[in-house]
Amino acid sequence: MRVVVTGGDGYIGSVLVPALLDAGHTVTVLDTFAGNFGGLAAVCANERFTPVRGDVRDEPLVREVVADADLVIPLAALVGAPLCARDPWAATGVNLDAVKMLLGLLGSGQRVILPTSNSGYGIGKPGEYCTEDSPLNPISHYGRTKVDAEEAVLERGDTITFRLATVFGMSPRMRLDLLVNDFTYRAVTDRVVVVFEGHFKRNYIHVRDVAKAFLHAIANYDEMKGRPYNVGLSGANLSKLELCEAIGRQVPGFTYLEAPLGKDPDQRNYIVSNERIEGTGYKADWSLDAGIRELVKGYTMVRNTRFTNV
Repeated sequence: MRVVVTGGDGYIGSVLVPALLDAGHTVTVLDTFAGNFGGLAAVCANERFTPVRGDVRDEPLVREVVADADLVIPLAALVGAPLCARDPWAATGVNLDAVKMLLGLLGSGQRVILPTSNSGYGIGKPGEYCTEDSPLNPISHYGRTKVDAEEAVLERGDTITFRLATVFGMSPRMRLDLLVNDFTYRAVTDRVVVVFEGHFKRNYIHVRDVAKAFLHAIANYDEMKGRPYNVGLSGANLSKLELCEAIGRQVPGFTYLEAPLGKDPDQRNYIVSNERIEGTGYKADWSLDAGIRELVKGYTMVRNTRFTNV
């Protein structure tokens, strides 16, 4: 299959693209490569890999890149509430307008798998799982752009969307600002974390299991198309304090304190059901504990705050 991945040099893309190539697909990545991370350097030897430097808002370029694609995976996005709040115009342009433009360039036989975020659930009801049929109530500009992009993609038909849980784990293009990655980094380097609103809960998923979800959807596309899917660890609907407890079991001397004042910039608070995608045969491989162990090893090597989105 000929696959185009926009934003393929990012945190998820630099894990997903090698997995797609290993599965035998031909992959073109459209990315600005602005961070100069070199996350895809190892796959340049693969004859089925083609990098294209450019912006997803460049319509003539996008038209050319996707012309022969069987499948497009629009990963390109400004990710996270703080980054989108800093530049809401660019966030809307990349996260929403570029996706709508892409849909207009694709023919009826070209497929789309769009990753969004389960941050669209906003604040859930205590003790009640958010399913794909739950009302969407995004709080941040980031969440609103992803919800609107998902709506546009699903309206097209013959598409799949993934409402990703908070992603964690090591990647060639590392991000230290994601919650599990951030707290584990602070535990390893500073031995202390100050937690705001420690009772707030969310779901988590390893970056390699995100890549696995895309491969699963490709293999089961006809059965899965036309619907959104929560993608997360069913055993990891945890509060921030519970996450700190899990990290503390693996990082001796780690101390965490809950601040009595202050707010998290991303106010999401919910628990999520992943039964729909699990019902298609998908099962995550990475537990939260295994991911924390991986991160602890990784942070023996990575001590650089440039690996963030803000």
